[in-house]
Amino acid sequence: MTLPDGARAVVVTASNRAAAGVYADRSGQALAVGLRELGLAVAEPVVLPDDRAQISAVLREAATAGIDLVVTTGGTGCSPTDITPEATRDVVERDAPGLADAIRAYGAPTVPTAVLSRGVAGLVGRTLIVNLPGSTGGVKDGLAVLGPLLPHLISQLRGGDHAD
Repeated sequence: MTLPDGARAVVVTASNRAAAGVYADRSGQALAVGLRELGLAVAEPVVLPDDRAQISAVLREAATAGIDLVVTTGGTGCSPTDITPEATRDVVERDAPGLADAIRAYGAPTVPTAVLSRGVAGLVGRTLIVNLPGSTGGVKDGLAVLGPLLPHLISQLRGGDHAD
């Protein structure tokens, strides 16, 4: 199965330091490249500080714009500033916990701390939002899990029927 025509994604990086220009946004760039390689149209990543209201607003805006997929990177850990899952829950209408669980499980055999990611996944209308860790390794793991699922997922989001 291939991606539906015109499939679009938005990448959001949540990082105080990347937003302030202290360092380059490597995980967001890696995520955008990976999603493009899977066949999605993706603009440059949106880089935001770890601010719940700002992150929620961008997620809502993407869903309102009819974006198929929003993938965040960063802000899923256990530090006091990691609030991406909370910002995502502020927007999500229906949970998709199996995706977040699968991403953690995929990374755990090689990176035991992958299970510490508090990332969530869920639906806002016809938009899927998935939180990934703020590392290039976490992005790679997320893409490995999402890649094979995206054609069916996006078809479903657009109202497609289940394949036999």
